[in-house]
Amino acid sequence: MSPAIALAFLPFLVTLLVRYRHYFRLLVRAVVVRGLRDRLSGLRAEERAFQYLLTHALPGDPRHILATFDHWCGHREYLAHLGPLKGQILTRLVQDRAPGCVLELGTRCGYATLLIAQALPPGARLLTVEQDPRVAAVAEKVIRFAGFDERTVELAVGRPEDVIPRLRARHGLRRAELVLLAHEPRRYLRDLQLLEAQALLPAGATVLADRVLFPGAPRFLQYAKACGRYRCRLHRTGLQYFPAIRDGVAQLTFSGPG
Repeated sequence: MSPAIALAFLPFLVTLLVRYRHYFRLLVRAVVVRGLRDRLSGLRAEERAFQYLLTHALPGDPRHILATFDHWCGHREYLAHLGPLKGQILTRLVQDRAPGCVLELGTRCGYATLLIAQALPPGARLLTVEQDPRVAAVAEKVIRFAGFDERTVELAVGRPEDVIPRLRARHGLRRAELVLLAHEPRRYLRDLQLLEAQALLPAGATVLADRVLFPGAPRFLQYAKACGRYRCRLHRTGLQYFPAIRDGVAQLTFSGPG
């Protein structure tokens, strides 16, 4: 390419960089920098985050652990969990609904798990599912570090499509009054339909789905709006730690099998 042609494209490239600079920053932090640190440290980002918690967070204090997580993700390395703004939506739902049993798909580092657990009413339980064994090992340490035992928070390791059919027999979960979908948005629809097929959603159950606008879950949203079994509400937010990137949390209320 000649210098003249390259120069002609320069304003266009600059415009793209300016317009999408927040996405570029996210790409650099979440992919490039993370990949380099994985190679140099021999640890994954979740493991590095837990090391930071051990030296900076107060054991048995979920609020302080969450604040330490936020500092890590805001200033050190990006981790794709709820973050403080979406976390407020989740906390209010748990407090308002006072569910006896909550199901979380996608434990990750345990950030949302701690938010749910500290807002549960006495005697309630949370079952959280993480398919990556290495990430699940970190989440287990975070949950116990925060002071929650297995009677309150149980962690199941496996793919949601394998775990959901065994929830009654293996985990004693008869129904979930609140479900958090926080794993892979492209799998939300499949797993929601599996929960329906297993009759695990009672009438009035709430399903909260993260990242439905970025990266997005269009088939899930279309199904929830068109099937006639859900009342839908979309909480528009920014992406956690990147508020300029538009995102949203979908809140579904199940009216029954119909």
